[in-house]
Amino acid sequence: MAVKPILRIALTLLIGVVSGIVANAVGLPLPWMLGPMIGTTIVAAAGFELQFPGKLIFVAFPVVGVMLGSRVTSELMAQAPQWIITFALLIPFVVAACALSFVFYRKVGRFDAVTAYYSAMPGGLSDMVILGGAAGGDERRIALAHAARILCVIGFVALFFGTILGVRSNSAGGQWLAMSDIGWVDALWLVAAALLGLPLGRFLRLPAPFMLGPMIVSAIIHIAGFVTIPPPDLLVIAAQIVLGVRIGVRFRGVPVSEILRDLRLGAASSVLMIFVALGFAYVNATLSDIDLSQAFLAFSPGGFVEMSLLALAMGQEVAYVSISHVIRSVLVIFGAPMAARLVGIGGHPR
Repeated sequence: MAVKPILRIALTLLIGVVSGIVANAVGLPLPWMLGPMIGTTIVAAAGFELQFPGKLIFVAFPVVGVMLGSRVTSELMAQAPQWIITFALLIPFVVAACALSFVFYRKVGRFDAVTAYYSAMPGGLSDMVILGGAAGGDERRIALAHAARILCVIGFVALFFGTILGVRSNSAGGQWLAMSDIGWVDALWLVAAALLGLPLGRFLRLPAPFMLGPMIVSAIIHIAGFVTIPPPDLLVIAAQIVLGVRIGVRFRGVPVSEILRDLRLGAASSVLMIFVALGFAYVNATLSDIDLSQAFLAFSPGGFVEMSLLALAMGQEVAYVSISHVIRSVLVIFGAPMAARLVGIGGHPR
């Protein structure tokens, strides 16, 4: 009996690896995360028992965090004053996107007010499930709504970048960085960034702490010049596969009819949010020197991790996109419960 979970985990990761290889071969944007995400979603929807080894996130998140931090430079941070307009527009964006999505979930999805409210919030899945459940909402529906949103937004945004903005992935254009290309001193610095960043992220109570903490420490040591290279490509690919599988496996055990319904609702809600994001991105680009493509990623209602990786794949400024999503996450996490009380949404906390 003890072998079965191991076999399910092995099958799940194998599906992720194969899906990533296929996605990379056909030129899909962000192939090593988007491919496994789509592959495991399809297999989970078909009724196969997949299992995600949860402890892998403690390895995958820090690797991605250190990699993203390695893209932050002193020259890039000197541009930070130009980002103030973006940060100022985040509050009205969250209000507009949430209001439109809330009405959609209430009128079309027939969700109760609490479930619709926390399903409509462009925040983190786990945070919204906890807050929505405490307020009396349907945790499973909230979880599926956000899983569908992340799935749909990544696909829509990647498609929009390629077809409308004409931006192509640069993930295949760089020189491959092998494990053997990294000296032991650089390796120690990269490992130290991951290990020091883990407790830092939790201590500061950051969104996605296991990734954002290592990202901050990695950015500091790269700006200071202690190390100048990112983690090896093989580790980064493995980490992205884990993150993609993690999203897809969330649909396991859910009836196909329910998955299809929530995907349809999530897709429609995502389209509404994306149009709102595009509008705010256009205003942002008009009022500042920020390119429309970068501003669009900053306002896109996907997850912090996923949008940061997409920014990297599309050759955009990772720090700008990441910081924008961190600010939005903080606004949603702290603002959602207060706004709910103001408008009379929510029952008694459990």
